[in-house]
Amino acid sequence: MEIKNSAPQYLSNHFLIAMPSLDDINFSQSVTYICEHNQEGAMGVTINRPSDVLLQDILEQIQVKPASKTIGHETIYHGGPVQTDRGFILHNKTESKWDASLEITDKIQLTSSKDILKAIANDDGPENHLITLGYAGWGSGQLEQEMAGNLWLSCPANDDIIFHTPIEKRWESAALLLGIDLQLLSNDAGHA
Repeated sequence: MEIKNSAPQYLSNHFLIAMPSLDDINFSQSVTYICEHNQEGAMGVTINRPSDVLLQDILEQIQVKPASKTIGHETIYHGGPVQTDRGFILHNKTESKWDASLEITDKIQLTSSKDILKAIANDDGPENHLITLGYAGWGSGQLEQEMAGNLWLSCPANDDIIFHTPIEKRWESAALLLGIDLQLLSNDAGHA
């Protein structure tokens, strides 16, 4: 009798939550939203790593003038160590069609084209969005290996954490979706 392996569990539309022991400079205490995961690998954007870059810096670079002065002060995130010169916008799905979008769920898309930045600059973009420079990527089997090595926790993603939870609370809030207090897992817990 032949025993067939069950299909692998892919983690698209999940959070990867760094374990406290993960000390990689790119991912320590990070929450990464997995946009795509299949047999070829995985791709996601880190949602809790603000950069020193503001939206106005990017708009100046692509020669787009914002509709108001308040628009340009939005924080841009370090999305991951791959293609750090390229922008990715994680956003709620809208009626608008963008030139380069990946539909992740019926509510969330990832767009990497300038047309969405122009819409955001004109205050006509998606209501909820997060702009990153770069992304996180894993080759075939790499993420599965890291998961087996207990470097990450994972759970289904939550839109509220992506778009509405304060940046400094996203790591702990994502883990709490699993009922896990990361401070209790840390070697440094209880130290002032």
